Amino acid sequence: MNNKSTLIPMIIIGILFFIFGFVTWLNGSLIPFLKVICDLNDFEALFVTFAFYIAYTVMALPMSFVLDKIGYKNGMALGLGVMVVGSLVFIPAAQDASFILFLIALFTLGTGLTILQTASNPYIVLVGPMQSAAMRISIMGLINKSAGVLVPLLFTALILSDIGTMHDLSNEAKDALATKLIMPYIVMAVVLSFLIGLVKFSSLPEIEFEDDGVDDGRSIFSFPRVVLGAVALFFYVGIEVIAGDTIGLYGQYLALENTTVLTSYTMVFMVIGYLFGVLFIPKFISQEKALILSSILGILFLFAVVFTSNESFVVSKFLWGWTGVQTLPDTITFVALLGLSNALVWPTIWPLALEGLGKYTAKGSALLIMAISGGAILPLIFGKISFISGDMQSTYMLGVICYAFILLYALRWHRIISWKDENA
Repeated sequence: MNNKSTLIPMIIIGILFFIFGFVTWLNGSLIPFLKVICDLNDFEALFVTFAFYIAYTVMALPMSFVLDKIGYKNGMALGLGVMVVGSLVFIPAAQDASFILFLIALFTLGTGLTILQTASNPYIVLVGPMQSAAMRISIMGLINKSAGVLVPLLFTALILSDIGTMHDLSNEAKDALATKLIMPYIVMAVVLSFLIGLVKFSSLPEIEFEDDGVDDGRSIFSFPRVVLGAVALFFYVGIEVIAGDTIGLYGQYLALENTTVLTSYTMVFMVIGYLFGVLFIPKFISQEKALILSSILGILFLFAVVFTSNESFVVSKFLWGWTGVQTLPDTITFVALLGLSNALVWPTIWPLALEGLGKYTAKGSALLIMAISGGAILPLIFGKISFISGDMQSTYMLGVICYAFILLYALRWHRIISWKDENA
């Protein structure tokens, strides 16, 4: 496609990526909120991420077959419709302060996003040259994470502005607080309904693949580049969600105030990372080298999280002092800085993994989307370890394993084109 023909798809997909970010990073505020409303411990509260992200594993592969049947454009409209249903389920959940209904609503939202993500990510990869795909995904990431910065601030302003603190609330106060979720999710359902029409009646083109002569009997698992890419993405999404969604719980652990807004700090650094990708990939740094740098930075930041004193504010004052915002312990700031190391992992793995798949792209995309289950499983493991040990700070070392797998993909795994290729 030429530059003019890519403009409309980029605008429409950009709007969808904003919705991805808004819905996804609302979880970071919901976790400490529902922990109070539903009387949960840290491990139970992280079932918010489990219910949301496990939908990607359960629904991604079936949705790839749906996309093959109805097309990518209709698939996006279908995904938005499912998200409307999920938004409306929040109404009875809030009325009854029912954690089970909240989890059902989150799973439904995750299902809708599964369809949208499976359809939209290949658009961004294939709409232009493969070597600049990470730059285009970084633009989408900027839009996505800008929503991630905005939503915790909106949530805190709209839901928590008049209660001061969420500690020691009466049951009546908890019920009243829960019902304040109703109107925002009604508005979300209306906006999503409008977007269905935008996608359905737009001039968004369908993705068409040429017959590349590859035997139709081949399984997607015969492509090591995409299979290992899914493994790397599993660990990436796990540490991304840990960085964005547990920072509020970590703030509660350190007895900080306004913990529902802390996800915004992580998102700010992700936005900075995406800006780096837009400006420097591929002109100054390759997708491969950006992935190597990201994984090394992540490991360094995690060691800083664990081994920095809770009484240290040096780095935080340097980064945040001039803004006048809440001063944070350095250990919290290093959790937020994981956003910087995470930003370019998703944009770089996708083009490296999908290269050369041709008509298998839908199934390859579905496999990569299934890897988002890392956001369901790894934060839950994090929560269990933290709950048993009573030491949330040390539990962040779990993330080192995640970045080690990402580094392996960046250094070697993405070059493997056959399972028999031992010299890649």
